[in-house]
Amino acid sequence: MLLKTHFRGTDYDTYCYTGGKAFNPSLPTAVFIHGGQNDHSVWILQTRYFAHHGFSVLAVDLPGHGRSQGPALATIEELSDWLSALLDAAGVTKAILIGHSMGSLIALESAGRAANASSARIAGIALVGTAYPMKVADALLDAANNAQQSAIDMVNIWSHSTMSPKPSAPGPGFYVQGASQRLMQRIARQSDSKPTVFYTDFAACNSYANGELASQTVTCPTLFLLGQRDVMTPAKAAAGLIAAIKHAKVVQVEASGHALMAEQPDAVLDHLFKFATTALRSSTAVAPVINGD
Repeated sequence: MLLKTHFRGTDYDTYCYTGGKAFNPSLPTAVFIHGGQNDHSVWILQTRYFAHHGFSVLAVDLPGHGRSQGPALATIEELSDWLSALLDAAGVTKAILIGHSMGSLIALESAGRAANASSARIAGIALVGTAYPMKVADALLDAANNAQQSAIDMVNIWSHSTMSPKPSAPGPGFYVQGASQRLMQRIARQSDSKPTVFYTDFAACNSYANGELASQTVTCPTLFLLGQRDVMTPAKAAAGLIAAIKHAKVVQVEASGHALMAEQPDAVLDHLFKFATTALRSSTAVAPVINGD
């Protein structure tokens, strides 16, 4: 669905995938936030399950990505402002924020702000493939702006733990790395001027400096979902955040790199859904009725 999001004095059309069901703001909302050079489609399995098991779903295309209007935003703080405006536009009163990579920083910043404002809207955050600080090598930043295909190749290789991750191996004809490459290429075609979306995303991650303060403020239930073989954001790189959010649960997913949702989709879904339902039960919201398996 398209939402009119009022941001910086302008109304932008924002695309949100709702998991195949009409969005219902009276239900608790699972908000899925993608990472750099991606869009909502990286969450396709998880979002459909949530939408058919008691949640409303908003899997966003960030500004300048996928089907959403507006320029790509240059800082995590701006992206957090934009996300708040989106939740206002959708009428969301209770949300679980689920963010991958850059999206995890947006979720963290948003939860920290909500706690400072004594807002109960955010009932929990799941930080998938996260790190802080999320530094990006100068060579990769340069390639993201000046040689996008080279940057795509580097990120695609580093994001996967093997050349034939599931479901490629047991499901011939489905190529996990190829799908990731095509998605990043599609986003690249949307940014034919500089700075590119790719560069803007990575520079936002690289420059974000409020993670420590935000993590010290977070009071809502928190899940760290980390790839055991992640070389983009190694599990040890989240140690500072984990130490600051002492109530957080930490799960390392076996046989997975940075692209957890593609390499281990079922395990990611299981952990996220269990976390989301538990987080809601600990909040003032009524937990969703879980139908089926």
